[in-house]
Amino acid sequence: MSVRITGFETFDVRFPTSRQLDGSDAMNPNPDYSSAYLIVRTDSADGLAGYSYVFTIGRGNDIQLKAVQDLEPFLAGRELDSVLSDLGGLSRQMIGDSPLRWLGPECGVVHMAIGAVLNACWDLAARRAGLPLWLYLATLSPEQIVDMVDFRYLADALTPDEALALLRRGASGKASRVAELQRNGYPAYTTTPGWLGYSDAQLAELCRAAVEAGFWQVKLKVGASLSDDLRRLEVARAAVGPDVAIAVDANQVWDVPTAISWMRALAPFEPSWIEEPTAPDDILGTAAIRRGISPLRVATGEHVANRVIFKQLLQAQAIDVMQIDACRVAGVNENLANLLLAAKFGVPVCPHAGGVGLCEIVRHLSMFDYVAVSGTMEGRSIEWIDHLHEHFLDPAVVLNGRYVAPSLPGASTEMRAESLVDYSFPSGAAWTAEILRA
Repeated sequence: MSVRITGFETFDVRFPTSRQLDGSDAMNPNPDYSSAYLIVRTDSADGLAGYSYVFTIGRGNDIQLKAVQDLEPFLAGRELDSVLSDLGGLSRQMIGDSPLRWLGPECGVVHMAIGAVLNACWDLAARRAGLPLWLYLATLSPEQIVDMVDFRYLADALTPDEALALLRRGASGKASRVAELQRNGYPAYTTTPGWLGYSDAQLAELCRAAVEAGFWQVKLKVGASLSDDLRRLEVARAAVGPDVAIAVDANQVWDVPTAISWMRALAPFEPSWIEEPTAPDDILGTAAIRRGISPLRVATGEHVANRVIFKQLLQAQAIDVMQIDACRVAGVNENLANLLLAAKFGVPVCPHAGGVGLCEIVRHLSMFDYVAVSGTMEGRSIEWIDHLHEHFLDPAVVLNGRYVAPSLPGASTEMRAESLVDYSFPSGAAWTAEILRA
């Protein structure tokens, strides 16, 4: 008897990170890291299920969750084999649904909800294969990967034939790269020291700890006060010494002229990149900033809504570093397109992972990129924040400044049952305690 998808189970999960100002930046001064959490249930005798989420920062998580819930009819009652054998088709069906497109198109709450459903299906596929997602993706043929990608709107920058050629080239030496990952992991950099709400003393202490932990780069949030940024960069440089890189992140707070003048003022500290210097949709503005602050590098991507914007950023030579996000676009499928675009244009991918569960899932995408697409770790690393990993059954682990390659089946997206109970909003113990504290 065939296994069927029975439906969705969802949770509004929120962590009170604003208490310690973890995650604070110029645009988001007091976020509560949150998850619109999805379990795709099946009637499999062994309880097989797929797990996923959309990362948010508190208020509005319920809106995101409702969007996920409304996608249940696309899967409920369908045979699991038919769904997992055509994840490219499922992606195109959901993204191409006319009423859903009207609400986007291909951006925002609905698009991220589609990403959650697709990521849960990829988790299901990898679990059923008994492989971690990165390795499961690496077992797919170049032709299978190309079939997962929606090339609509991309053909002026990347054709299916070009993507196929990139993947065929990436197949050479794949086995040795898998072994290399399993031995030595993937480079990481850390944002843990750099939250804007932290004191100078806390910044210095965490920067020193980052150096001792083997990180090659730390990242500081900037953009609220130029004098504060100059002081904090001086504190960080004194703490990390001359050989550790310092990146900075403005979280979209500037317009174009401000970004250029502000970064020229920070230039003596030689930041390795400026992240999100302006609005994520402003391709021409980002390109102008890159020209205006050269040779400083520009990175962006955590709020880029779809592959089309990434395509234009690359075509406009607006970015030096692409920062994909596992939960912002429509799941694994669209991020495969983004990885292929980056490979075509020769731009390194350093994913965003500043949020609950993002380190866990996005490491799979970078590792697949190394194994089967780019074939290199040069100039590439994955963001690391040392928050909330204890809530996952397969938490991300960083040793000596490198992500350990996950070995458990799936996408590392399953949260602990007790965390779902304790941090469900507003009735979980963490939130009833917050009310009592207030």
